[in-house]
Amino acid sequence: MSVSPAVRTLAVRQEPKTMKFNGTCPENISTRSFDVTPIGSIISVKSNKSKRGKYRWDCRQRDSPCCFSRQYYLASVVVILILGVTVAALTCVVFGIRKNTPASRFCITASNHSGFLCDNSVTCLQPSQVCHRIKDCLDIVNKEPAMCSDLPHNLPSYLVFRCGNPSSWIYMDQVCNGLNNCGDCSDESGLLSNCPPCGPQYWSCTSIVSQYCNCIPKQLCGDNIQHCVDWSDEYICPAD
Repeated sequence: MSVSPAVRTLAVRQEPKTMKFNGTCPENISTRSFDVTPIGSIISVKSNKSKRGKYRWDCRQRDSPCCFSRQYYLASVVVILILGVTVAALTCVVFGIRKNTPASRFCITASNHSGFLCDNSVTCLQPSQVCHRIKDCLDIVNKEPAMCSDLPHNLPSYLVFRCGNPSSWIYMDQVCNGLNNCGDCSDESGLLSNCPPCGPQYWSCTSIVSQYCNCIPKQLCGDNIQHCVDWSDEYICPAD
């Protein structure tokens, strides 16, 4: 049976293929490019194959499917980064960035007193070193005007000791140091101070000297001067 010249036969050679991927783009996608070459009255259609017989896309072509895939991937990465930065910025605005406040600067000094932590998170000041007009922190936080403007009300409570007289106060490291800093001995005796017994360098007695309370330094014993109500500092206390 002869073929009429008016009829052109389209010979298409197709091979069954499976979905595979090479190093840069997919090798088998349903949409394929063809090289169409007219040969007399017959048009042959050849699929775009590599030497290995596998279908490959040239990503240099603007309409290549793998180019669309790469563009989609890059756009997704950029969108995710922008969303991450936006969420982080909103979190900082809503919740704020944590800063050191007077209430969060509590620390323990070498003498086992409550102290004030400098911005370097290493130096722990004695309470009496805060707002005393001397630079002890390199960050000068102990001279912060807002905290030192209205003493003791702006100071953290762990730095302040309230005396028996409500109008009087002292720094916490001045409590139980053997001296009558409050003037009524409330910092050396009683429930407010909760001081331990006199140390080995002190003699326990009721002092008649306003500088001391229930303990006097042993170096004052036997000096022919009365310091205790019962004169025990002169007749009982062993002199150093």
